[in-house]
Amino acid sequence: MHTFGGGSGVFRRKPVEQIASEHEGELKRTLGLWQLTAIGIGGIIGAGIFALAGAVANQTAGPAVVVSFLIAGVASAAAAFSYAEFAGLIPKAGSAYTYGYAVLGEVVGWFIGWDLLLEYTAIVAVVAIGISGYFGFLVGELGIQLPAWMLGAPGTGPGHRVDLFAVLLCLLIAFLLNRGIKTAARFETIVVALKVLVVLVVITVGFFFINPANYHPFFPFGVSGAITGAATVFFAVFGYDAMSTAAEESKDSTRHMPKAIIYSLAISMVLYVLACLVLTGMQNYKDIDPESGFASAFASVGLTKLAGVIAVGAIIGILTVMFTFMLGVTRVWFAMSRDGLLPRWFAYLHPERRVPVRITWIVGVVSGLIAGFLPIREAAELTNIGILLAFVVVCIAIIVLHYRRPDLPRTFRTPLMPFTPAIGVVFSLWLITFLSPVTWVRFIVWFIIGMIIYFTYSYRHSDLHRQEAP
Repeated sequence: MHTFGGGSGVFRRKPVEQIASEHEGELKRTLGLWQLTAIGIGGIIGAGIFALAGAVANQTAGPAVVVSFLIAGVASAAAAFSYAEFAGLIPKAGSAYTYGYAVLGEVVGWFIGWDLLLEYTAIVAVVAIGISGYFGFLVGELGIQLPAWMLGAPGTGPGHRVDLFAVLLCLLIAFLLNRGIKTAARFETIVVALKVLVVLVVITVGFFFINPANYHPFFPFGVSGAITGAATVFFAVFGYDAMSTAAEESKDSTRHMPKAIIYSLAISMVLYVLACLVLTGMQNYKDIDPESGFASAFASVGLTKLAGVIAVGAIIGILTVMFTFMLGVTRVWFAMSRDGLLPRWFAYLHPERRVPVRITWIVGVVSGLIAGFLPIREAAELTNIGILLAFVVVCIAIIVLHYRRPDLPRTFRTPLMPFTPAIGVVFSLWLITFLSPVTWVRFIVWFIIGMIIYFTYSYRHSDLHRQEAP
């Protein structure tokens, strides 16, 4: 008989020690520190620079897009410390879902896990649309005319019916993940290195073409525009969250995961700030292309050939963001199914590669449908609120765990407890208030659907319910 972590009913929970020791050997532990860091950087750098920085600068914040990223980065860093401590304590798949389940109870874990299923899948779709925008730019530069019906979602341009390239990318990443984590991580590490190189080229070359006049006015949409921009780009600075779902596939997770989380966020934020300064310094914010910002900025100063190189680098590099978040959603779904909150049929692992093949293909198809038929801003609106609430839950959970279980052996401790996680809570709730009413409506609908499933299926089928039954 298992020892319960406390709580009853919907707030029942497993002890941290039990979660850390059970299911060992189901997923292969093959990832080292720098592979994990590469997965984190792969998830953070890409969407913000290549897909959203241009759109936010043009439509929401102007040159203050730099401030947007800094605000989002502070909120993200406060939460990152909480994730780092949990990752050292609970080296299992599931990330925020698993942490919430262990500390705050089953219904809270379900709530966050259910949220992340939609959020991560939508992020994969957003990034696929972003890559597709660069693909369209590149094809146009080469003088190739593709049929209008395949170049974008309905309503994004004349004759557009489906973003075919985005759909195919989602299916490609699903195929790659199903080849096994070792093979997929090797691909990820190589492509992340290429992506960082492209970003460094952008920063270095673009620096010589900065026109200080383009920084005036710095807040053309007001300070509130910069804050709204922060809420929009927030999901671009938390790839470490999705990376932490791979804890069960790390060789020395209790030591490597906290380091990988901190390293990946620190490296990425420095590159983000420098790249945004270059983008808004090279071209007036009004003229920045919302879909392929850097490529159009370099073309505007006569560096058309370099713009083509950037477009190619963006296409290759943003694949890593799709990889990280599709890895994230499949591991969260796998953990929820293994715990019995969703049908165990989904938790089926390939006998040799030890990857959840059924889940991965489902996510590939669903993200492809979102990417193919929704404009980028509508797809992005499906994401941020749930991620912000996940950060709130993780930050609260680490405070509760410190007071409930100060005796647990920790490989990493959140600094300035409870001040740091409290900042994460406040910042996340603050950013939530800037999201559009449409985002709230979609979130509430998804939440209601989730609660119906929990009370009609998950509560009675969970492992903890079966353990309580005798």
